[in-house]
Amino acid sequence: MSKRDRKRELPPVPEALPASAVDAHTHLDACGAKTPDEVHAIVERAQAAGVGRVVTVADDIASAQWAVEASTWDDRVFAAVALHPTRTKDFDDADREVLEQLVEHPRVVAVGETGLDYYWDYSPPEPQQEAFRWHIDLAKRVGKPLMIHDREAHQDILRILAEEGAPETVVFHCFSGDAEFAQDCVDAGYVLSFAGTATFRNAKALREAAQLVPLEQFVVETDAPFLTPHPFRGHPNEPYCVNYTLRELAELRGMTLEELVVATTATAERVFRLDQA
Repeated sequence: MSKRDRKRELPPVPEALPASAVDAHTHLDACGAKTPDEVHAIVERAQAAGVGRVVTVADDIASAQWAVEASTWDDRVFAAVALHPTRTKDFDDADREVLEQLVEHPRVVAVGETGLDYYWDYSPPEPQQEAFRWHIDLAKRVGKPLMIHDREAHQDILRILAEEGAPETVVFHCFSGDAEFAQDCVDAGYVLSFAGTATFRNAKALREAAQLVPLEQFVVETDAPFLTPHPFRGHPNEPYCVNYTLRELAELRGMTLEELVVATTATAERVFRLDQA
């Protein structure tokens, strides 16, 4: 088998965690799932690794509709719906109406992912910011957490949250800042979600940030099929791989694996009200 072919392989499913974990942000559709059986197969692999529940997240309207439907196929799957900031150039009233209907579904546990992305140039900053403000308002109206996508936009994210008034619960998906920015978010009461990037050996600033966040504001995610954790960086990702991230973060924080799993699961359960969905 060529090196290129090996890179296309999923990492091995690791030994199960000592307690049940939550993947706080994944994209089951982008992982290749389309049918109930395919969703079930991915979640079964996660369950085998000790990852008992997942939040599958939308990035456009079709994905939002699918995520809500998929959350009804397996009790271990929950949904988050929003329009990704890179897709906001043509955000219109019809899209808003669909999202307002979908977000009321009891299996939808967050408004997301929304925010700002200044890395890609698919949508100019102005429509991104307008859409972000609308999603903030939506989260407050429905009383559900706001799940933020923040890429190279730290200060504008904080500014707009302050201007609009942040929802009761704000989650920074795939946190990408340094320790100083993490402390600003912690002080504001926001929840930080760490993905496989926090296991990368060259992510020194991010790894420093991951050490200072209080456990009651700390969750973990895969963002699968992207951002596969070390030592499988570059391979496809799936929810079970949050197992690898938890192992690395426990060592980084000087905790036992069980302590971190129990703490991050408790935070995810509280933040997303998983027992009520």
